[in-house]
Amino acid sequence: MSIQSIFDETRESPAGTKALAEQVLSDYRARERRTAMAVRGVQLILLVAFMGLWELASRLKWIDNLLFSSPSRIFKLLYAKWMDGSLVVHIGVTLWETVIGFVLGTVFGTLVAAIIWFSPFLSRVLDPYIVVLNSLPKVALGPLFIVALGPGMLSIIATTLSITVIITILVVYNSFREVDANLLKIVRIFGGGRTVVFRKVVLPASYPTIVSTLKVNVGLAWVGVIVGEFLVSKQGLGYLIIYGFQVFNFSLVIGSVLIIAVAAAVMYQLVAFLEGKLIEKK
Repeated sequence: MSIQSIFDETRESPAGTKALAEQVLSDYRARERRTAMAVRGVQLILLVAFMGLWELASRLKWIDNLLFSSPSRIFKLLYAKWMDGSLVVHIGVTLWETVIGFVLGTVFGTLVAAIIWFSPFLSRVLDPYIVVLNSLPKVALGPLFIVALGPGMLSIIATTLSITVIITILVVYNSFREVDANLLKIVRIFGGGRTVVFRKVVLPASYPTIVSTLKVNVGLAWVGVIVGEFLVSKQGLGYLIIYGFQVFNFSLVIGSVLIIAVAAAVMYQLVAFLEGKLIEKK
């Protein structure tokens, strides 16, 4: 059935209008699928071309093999470490630390932002301190955490939290404050207290910002964990990077960085999936 024939039917019956809407939606979804496939195809081509050029440059000595290695050498090394089980342990340690720091940083930061929103007086008291803490180089606090918590996982997670919590508080609290004041007044007119206003209006309106904060925290959590592992860890991808640098095994360094990139991309996609689910509910 052509679009023109469906359009003609809309003049005669509501069923025709529904058919036209369904046809337009179907065409739109088909275009989106084709566009998505084209994007993925171009991305794959670029990745393969980059890896091929890198391998070629390494074999033809256009680049220094010692410093930049090559895809074949990196994958061969990672495969060997995967088969002996050592790489699995290092990836597992880093992923566990990152997920804990990511989740705790987001949850704790959002909770503190909610507490500050409930107390305008507390907001005015803490505002300058939060701004100062945000401007500090949090990574520099790593040695203090090591001394206070010991050279282990706790100090690494604390380093991660120092990076993720403050930015979460700032971004989410500003989102709470920027909710349309007219919506808040309407709820209050109908007898809603501050808790009802927060639960029914402020928090749902801030879902997009919270999800955006999650996306930012993916990168920040990896930064905190890797820096922490640089300082104290004897396991993890950060440890492999430092160890590879010390023994001039740059294939191990670059391979560890590639694993981090893949893991961070997967975490980002999971957050994007969560964002889609929240948007569907709204």
